[in-house]
Amino acid sequence: MDAGQDNESPDNSLLDAYSKSVTRVVERVGPSVVRLDIRRGDGRRAGSGSGVIVSPDGLVLTNSHVVQGAKRADVTTLDGRSLSGRVLGDDPDTDLALVRIDESATLQAARLGDSKKLKPGEIAIAIGNPLGFDATVTAGVISALGRSLRSKNNRLIEDVIQTDAALNPGNSGGPLVSSKGEVIGVNTAIITGAQGICFAVASNTASFVLGELVAHGRVRRAYLGIGAGTIVLPRRIALRLGLGQTTGAVVSMVETESPADHAGLLTGDIVLAVDGLPVTGADDLIRLLGADKVNRTIPFDILRRSDRRRFWVALRERK
Repeated sequence: MDAGQDNESPDNSLLDAYSKSVTRVVERVGPSVVRLDIRRGDGRRAGSGSGVIVSPDGLVLTNSHVVQGAKRADVTTLDGRSLSGRVLGDDPDTDLALVRIDESATLQAARLGDSKKLKPGEIAIAIGNPLGFDATVTAGVISALGRSLRSKNNRLIEDVIQTDAALNPGNSGGPLVSSKGEVIGVNTAIITGAQGICFAVASNTASFVLGELVAHGRVRRAYLGIGAGTIVLPRRIALRLGLGQTTGAVVSMVETESPADHAGLLTGDIVLAVDGLPVTGADDLIRLLGADKVNRTIPFDILRRSDRRRFWVALRERK
């Protein structure tokens, strides 16, 4: 076989298509990725990371551990502009924070996708802007969805996406992007063992937190005390019980002395509904445990083995 024929082989065509797909996504989303240099109250630098512009008026999503409780940040765009920003809100429970750029500037915003539609094996592209003036890119596939993992500071982060796209230093807070050019997660590097792989807080959770931070400056939520992931319900059981959903939130762990523990929830239970509202995954559970549930005793519909049961949980505010 000659060189010309080899270049036109199916494998080369697939690799070329993959390369063009990644390049197209980076060209589309790269201008929305910024470098953040965090400033303490005394003006001294307190670290840096990446962020992604999610609205044309200058809202930037990043990690909570990037802002480190500070109130100000210097923002550098891909085209080299230096802007100033203030931290609107910080949510350590999801490792997310929101920065608003002060200046009136024309900014290219990335679009948040629907992480509930993702499937393992789909292309995932991690983009960061750790040095300014240049985007760094790694690509891979989605390895797992709906993970619940513990961070280095012992917080339990829900609704986490795992990919084999390596997370470069300084890329923390940048976007994880689909082949459609939609942000499907916010990359985080604070989970123990995150070497050679990437963990990202799913975009549906990010969208919920974004709305709360814009409206209230913080996310007030009810404390349940479980780790949870998303699981497909056995079709036979779903039909027998007349369930209108195909997925639920499976309990992966129960914290000792938590409201869930006192109510009798067990590892392996599948949450089907909270206060009568269906739960189709970990992101629904996060959204439904809002401020309105604090200091209330709420019914949880649970699938345990093949039986549907109701547990009453006395929720309190998460500190």
